[in-house]
Amino acid sequence: MAQKAPLVGIIMGSTSDMGAMEPCMAQLDEFGIPYEVKVASAHRKPAEVHDWAQSAHDRGIRVIIAAAGKAAHLGGVVAAYTACPVICVPMKTSDLGGLDSLLSMVQMPSGVPVACVAINGAKNAAILAVQMLGTGDAACYNTIVDFKKAMAEA
Repeated sequence: MAQKAPLVGIIMGSTSDMGAMEPCMAQLDEFGIPYEVKVASAHRKPAEVHDWAQSAHDRGIRVIIAAAGKAAHLGGVVAAYTACPVICVPMKTSDLGGLDSLLSMVQMPSGVPVACVAINGAKNAAILAVQMLGTGDAACYNTIVDFKKAMAEA
């Protein structure tokens, strides 16, 4: 069976973020939404982030989920290089519990918007990504309708 092209791109600044992002990947798997994962820091590998973000749409990516901690510039940098919607996941940090990450993500300059979920809100990022996909894809829309119905019945 052929693998479907990814619709969601997940990027994180460090491999240390992988554990916190597993609920995002698990939720996308549960929904049957193909995704790709990239690890690249906005500060340590800016050219790699630029190339990945700029080519995302051409690769079939329709929504990007960006996870980062501390300065947490990754989502904003990605949003600067793509017209795809970007959902930021602030990572919990040891210094300020993730508040530093959250504030970095929600203070974007005019013209470079990102959506932002709760600190370590990886699962909600996946759900929001599929809701965004559902605005133009009936199967994704119905996936969310069914998910919310099951949640209400639990």
